[in-house]
Amino acid sequence: MRVAIAGAGAVGRSIAGELLENGHEILLIDKAPTAISVERVPLAEWLLADACEITSLDEAALQRCNVVIAATGDDKVNLVVSLLAKTEYGVPRVVARVNNPKNEWLFNESWGVDVAVSTPRLMSALVEEAVSVGDLVRLLRFSHGDANLVELTLPPEAALAGTRVGDVEWPEDTSLVTIIRGTRVLTPNKEDALEAGDELLFVAAQSREEQLEDLLSVRHEEA
Repeated sequence: MRVAIAGAGAVGRSIAGELLENGHEILLIDKAPTAISVERVPLAEWLLADACEITSLDEAALQRCNVVIAATGDDKVNLVVSLLAKTEYGVPRVVARVNNPKNEWLFNESWGVDVAVSTPRLMSALVEEAVSVGDLVRLLRFSHGDANLVELTLPPEAALAGTRVGDVEWPEDTSLVTIIRGTRVLTPNKEDALEAGDELLFVAAQSREEQLEDLLSVRHEEA
């Protein structure tokens, strides 16, 4: 998979290193000569250019990219890069970094953003996840379809503890994507039984989050 990353600062380089380890082809773009540190990520391609300029993105052959990551420290730049990547080059997946939480509302499909990543939101979500059992925690917002990546740790008193995944009547517009059980990461199938303490990751419509939390966190009283 070919990935272009706009912004070769610490964040961009870190992302590039992770993706290179997973076998992806990486292009780092930055307009600051001081940011071009080939020796820090030697396996990546490097381009000294302004990612907000069409001529630069033509040079980067953005139409060949499967993913574009707007990872600069400037929200205005990240929005422009996202919009150009989606509208001018048809990049299938655009991920954008949100630096100022006040700007998060802008990072949506109108600006070409598929996934907006806000560091303050992630940090607060991780804190909530660490202290909350039985509460739904929103980890990421996906612009398309008004869907979120959410997590819930199944409490001991949950009604669904011991129930097979295939026997659960999940709310519409929700999908269980991963079960984290101790140190194991499980791809759920219909025969897997849910256990107390499981961390469940869902992609869910925001309108279904309350229904999903009720289903998973409360032991229903028998009639």
